[in-house]
Amino acid sequence: MIVITSPDSVTNEFDIISEMFQEGLSLLHIRKPDFSITEMQQYLDRLPILFRHKLVLHQHHELAEAFGINRIHIRESDRATPDRFPKPVRCYYSTGTHTVKEFNNLQDHYTYAFLSPVFKSISKPGYQSSENLLETIKNRTNHNTKLIALGGITISNMALAMESGFDTIALLGTLWNSPDPVKNFRECLHHYNTIKN
Repeated sequence: MIVITSPDSVTNEFDIISEMFQEGLSLLHIRKPDFSITEMQQYLDRLPILFRHKLVLHQHHELAEAFGINRIHIRESDRATPDRFPKPVRCYYSTGTHTVKEFNNLQDHYTYAFLSPVFKSISKPGYQSSENLLETIKNRTNHNTKLIALGGITISNMALAMESGFDTIALLGTLWNSPDPVKNFRECLHHYNTIKN
């Protein structure tokens, strides 16, 4: 189960993230599209060094090596120029897709890819897919890349996403829009582990 940061600042964000890691968060995608490189450096400096191997950078990839981060998220618009990807030692790449066809056509160097939005987005009201991803996932032919469900994932529908064929899920709006993100994360993780087992 993956967590993506809110694109906006969140009260007590660093305390919340630290608690999520202590509760068992496996990967945190740092997506702050409006951050300058200096703001990203300051953000990374405030995260526990202990968990840097669990961080995935969406922007300012040039900071990865200095911070000991070996997980890079490549935007759809940058996939056409793979030679520009940063290459820290043993680097893992992820990306985002919006149709199963697009996912099937990914090159093999992506460890996993998001497919979104599976359900109506929580963080982007009104944002939904033009196709039923729970149905079109049946046309999946790419099994070299793990497929991650993103978009509108909550504790009440994560089982449906997993049963439909996704390898795992990613949480964003359901956590950051809740009054107690850590409690929500804990409950989601417990439910997720129950589904997986």
